[in-house]
Amino acid sequence: MDILEPIAERKILDALERGEFERLPGAGKPLELEDLSRVPDELRGGYMVLKGAGMLPEEMELKKHLLRLEDLIAACHDEGAKQQLVAARTTAALRYALMLERRGFGPAHQEYAERLTARLGGTS
Repeated sequence: MDILEPIAERKILDALERGEFERLPGAGKPLELEDLSRVPDELRGGYMVLKGAGMLPEEMELKKHLLRLEDLIAACHDEGAKQQLVAARTTAALRYALMLERRGFGPAHQEYAERLTARLGGTS
């Protein structure tokens, strides 16, 4: 046991008794924890640095691009522009599928994920 641990514990208990933790931002709300469980230990630090800089992994950037294209297609009223957006979406979706396949998340994985999500009562 560290010599500072009992001192720190006492200070925390004193602050709890005074109600100091009740006035903190986010009090009473669930914590938003980073789930890096699928990231190898040696890469976690790098992921956190990139996240802090506002950078996303390539597959996440591509997924965001796909979602933006879906929104644009839904809002588009010009048929010519809509066809161009659909073509761009098709190309991006193929790139995304190939990227996932290269990383070991092929169609079988996607089907399994959809079944599991449906079984758990969520949406995929």
